[in-house]
Amino acid sequence: MFDWLSQHGDNISVLTDIGTLLVWVVYAQLLYFSFRRQRRPRLLINRGRKKDIDALCIISNMSAEPVFIQHVIAELETSRGIVCVDVTDRTESYSGDDESRRECGSSLTADSSPIVRDGSHQGPLGPGNFVHIDSFGALTKRLAYDGGFEMEGIHPRNGVVFRSLTIRIICIYGSEDLPIGAERRFEFIEQQPECGLVPVTWDTKRLSSPWQRRRLCREIRQLNDKDELSSLPPEA
Repeated sequence: MFDWLSQHGDNISVLTDIGTLLVWVVYAQLLYFSFRRQRRPRLLINRGRKKDIDALCIISNMSAEPVFIQHVIAELETSRGIVCVDVTDRTESYSGDDESRRECGSSLTADSSPIVRDGSHQGPLGPGNFVHIDSFGALTKRLAYDGGFEMEGIHPRNGVVFRSLTIRIICIYGSEDLPIGAERRFEFIEQQPECGLVPVTWDTKRLSSPWQRRRLCREIRQLNDKDELSSLPPEA
């Protein structure tokens, strides 16, 4: 036995070195995967409480670190174009009827999340926490109001068809310089007398690639430019 070991000592040493190298490679890979999982942002956009148009739009932070919600963008795709609105700040101006506005305002107050008492969804969201940004019905009415569509309840008038509603979140994650984002698209399904809303994909789309993050930067600049133009005094 000892003679065989002495004769093949060099080969055994090589095999031992290769085995040690493989162990370290596997260990380093596990450490890398763990580090990437901790640094990888994970945001979810789901329906809450209900499954129809009255469901709450819930944003959950499943990342390892807190995220700062900077903008919440809603896009309403219709048969007459797309309406895009920054819905980060809550408003009740989308309702044209006073009685409907009071009813809607009371329901929103009852369903309001504790962290949006100041009327804004902007702010930090801790890991494992969630917040809702009104119901999908309230968001649809708000976008329809900004788009100039006449509404009859939740349904548009004058032959307009609502096709989909996309929710996009722009956030700052940890010490990252560029923003990260997440979006999910929901399709409208006509169900009399109400309206259904179903997600197009089973999961929330992550916007974290370099190209997507640069696109989010451009969108933030466009939103800031729009805010600056809206704050200018009217010309005499």
